[in-house]
Amino acid sequence: MEQFEPDRLSAAQLAAMRRSLTDGRGALTRRSLLRASGAGALALGALASLTACGIPPAKREGGAAAASDDRSAQEKELNFSNWTEYMDTSDDEKSRPTLEEFTKRTGIKVKYTEDINDNVEFFGKIRPQLAAGQATGRDLIVVTDWLAARIIRLGWAQKLDPSRLPHAYANLIPQFRTPDWDPGRSYSYPWTGIDTVIAYNAKATDGKKVDSVTQLLDDPSLKGRVGFLTEMRDSVGMTLLDQGKDPATFTTADFDGAVGRLQKGVEKKQIRRFTGNDYTSDLDKGDLAACLAWAGDIIQLQAGNPDIKYSIPAAGYISSSDNLLVPAHARHKGNAEKLIDYYYEPAVAAQLAAYISYVCPVEGVKDELAKIDPALADNPLIVPDKAMAAKAHSFRSLTSEEETAYEEKFAKLIGA
Repeated sequence: MEQFEPDRLSAAQLAAMRRSLTDGRGALTRRSLLRASGAGALALGALASLTACGIPPAKREGGAAAASDDRSAQEKELNFSNWTEYMDTSDDEKSRPTLEEFTKRTGIKVKYTEDINDNVEFFGKIRPQLAAGQATGRDLIVVTDWLAARIIRLGWAQKLDPSRLPHAYANLIPQFRTPDWDPGRSYSYPWTGIDTVIAYNAKATDGKKVDSVTQLLDDPSLKGRVGFLTEMRDSVGMTLLDQGKDPATFTTADFDGAVGRLQKGVEKKQIRRFTGNDYTSDLDKGDLAACLAWAGDIIQLQAGNPDIKYSIPAAGYISSSDNLLVPAHARHKGNAEKLIDYYYEPAVAAQLAAYISYVCPVEGVKDELAKIDPALADNPLIVPDKAMAAKAHSFRSLTSEEETAYEEKFAKLIGA
């Protein structure tokens, strides 16, 4: 069998994925900080499968997956896989209002399954079927940008029909329109955004605002009480921005400079530790005075601790996304496109955003969200204003060679 191995993973990459799924972004909850942690052995088994014998990708047509036999017109149904706690539910938790309204409006019954606990485990589930040119049993999935990029690159995602996505096309905010892995959003649309900013405990800083990576690394009053993240793209990306470099176009020399800057913070004991999402408890208690943090966590922490503050550095911040994709050979592509477009109607998007409290990628959602909760509508961590959106930056896609080399350097930095 001819081998196809564009994504063989190094030991450093595997270690990075283990960090991500056990306590990093892969272990984030999509609302409650308690995302199911069943990643465990299943996820590590999936990691091993990613290094196994390469399998040819699905046939491509101009880079897209081969067209499937779309049965949407005959079969009013849709199989949708998503993360836990990533969909609005009723107060009694017995129904999902926006999904029920979609079925009422379109007649399409949605089989909604919360079977994604982390990207690596989920990819391990669907990869054999996609590689063999078989349907996964899913018409719509939600995966984080790096995995979305891989699925698209392998030819395992179907190209979307823009004529069926009028709301999505018109209402996607500029911040998410042109990722380098899917320019123009031909294959994907964001479900939510994930922003990396600076958080601090005002009680622990004696009221001092912390608003830059330079301050995190150099302010003597913070020494030994600073946290950075075990996610390479977040910690290095934020440091690149602080050094005046663009994470979308940086060179290896730029990367090395950022790692060197962080290394100095380690050597002089300014940095207490590199953390996954366990930084939340330390920040809440004040053991960490300031750190890099994910926006969804901050909103939840602030609900119980008024001392938790955040800042957007003048240099900008790193933004990524979880994304809707239609896998190759999905039976109901047309129905999936209707659902994608439905969630880009501002009123529907507002209901979802009010429940999950992550960055909403839909233009015009603010007025609708204000009808539900004015405080959420005014929160730029959920509805970015123009000033905040202008400071968003994406970490560029890496070649497999770059990812191997960069993860090795980062692993050495954080002692992984």
